Amino acid sequence: MLTVAVGDDHPVVRAGLVQMLAAASGVSVVAEADDGEALLAAVRELRPRVVLTDFRMPVLDGAAVAAQVALERLPSRVLLLSAFTDPGIVLRCVESGAAGFLSKDCDRSTLLRAVHDVAAGRDFLPGGLVPELLDEVRRRRSAAPAVALSGRERQILESVAAGRSAPSIAAETYLSLSTVKTYLQRIYDKLGVSDRGAAVAEAMRRGILQ
Repeated sequence: MLTVAVGDDHPVVRAGLVQMLAAASGVSVVAEADDGEALLAAVRELRPRVVLTDFRMPVLDGAAVAAQVALERLPSRVLLLSAFTDPGIVLRCVESGAAGFLSKDCDRSTLLRAVHDVAAGRDFLPGGLVPELLDEVRRRRSAAPAVALSGRERQILESVAAGRSAPSIAAETYLSLSTVKTYLQRIYDKLGVSDRGAAVAEAMRRGILQ
């Protein structure tokens, strides 16, 4: 049985995805969630073969979920959905460790084919974007400059990658919340990103996080 966890913060969309998957032969939806943190918790507990999630999710977006799944070496493979197919979004998803990417405009047969391909260990990306995306990923990896993080910055980045909030990081490091936020902004600036999920993904791409 192919097990799937579904994430989408829109109840009607999520219900539609669950219904579509549940009606397919050999597919079992074992969890559904309306934010990335809850979805990640379900993945950790249930270890579904495929995680089908919207890119734009509260708390942790889909790319951040994919990055965390990869960081923790969970056996699940992440398939991202988005209403937008901007190459930058697709690239971020790929670099985060997602196994596939789909437009929300896709039909039922394409969605099910993508789920089965990802479950079988194959990647699934929009056909017309594949060559350009792969070339760009390779170019970025080879051209990425070295980033030097201080010991404290690395500690905070690792805490972010573990899913801890800024207040939790402040408590465990005995720093003020404003100091932690200052460190986070420095990390973002050094990595050339603007949020937590992108920072984790970029750090993994550069080999800062394994």
